Amino acid sequence: MAVKVDELALRVEAVLFAAGHPLSVHELGETLRVSDPPALQEALRALQKTYGARQTALELAHVGDRYTLQLREPFLEVARPVTPTELAPRTLKALTLIAYHQPLLQSQLVKMLGECTYEEVGRLRSTGLIRAEPKGSTLELETTRAFAEYFGLASTRPEEIRRILEQKLGVSPAASGAPSPVDPASGASRAPELSVGPPADAPPAQL
Repeated sequence: MAVKVDELALRVEAVLFAAGHPLSVHELGETLRVSDPPALQEALRALQKTYGARQTALELAHVGDRYTLQLREPFLEVARPVTPTELAPRTLKALTLIAYHQPLLQSQLVKMLGECTYEEVGRLRSTGLIRAEPKGSTLELETTRAFAEYFGLASTRPEEIRRILEQKLGVSPAASGAPSPVDPASGASRAPELSVGPPADAPPAQL
């Protein structure tokens, strides 16, 4: 039985809102039990037009091959005081890789972390710890002032952040440039572990 696009768009909107992370057309179809990808894509396009024309703090974003409901960039700072900032290990790993390699393309982070990248980038953007700017067909990712404040870092400059992470990794820069945070045993990208708050002798962040 065919589903009306208007009705389907509302159902898609409900699922994206409840999920809280990006979903692919396939995942939307499985959740809604709709085996009609073109109809789902048409519903997503209709939602994007609706949100684009509506005066709202939300937007329907297309990240990779997934879609998500998220705050528009200008409203991230407003919501940050009430946004949970406890980071799961996978989210922390994504954040530290971004911090070390910034500016880092989302497409490059996908190669390091896999498909979970889209979900983690969306989660980090919602906390205000990173910002993302369109760069061709992908996004360019960088940490924000809130990142330095959250971890008690004394600088917001990328090169200083990289130096701090190198110290926490216990490695020294090679003569040819900064080391790549890769586990030699598994070949997987390795992220240093950060702790929240400044060390006892650290000066306040210079913002």
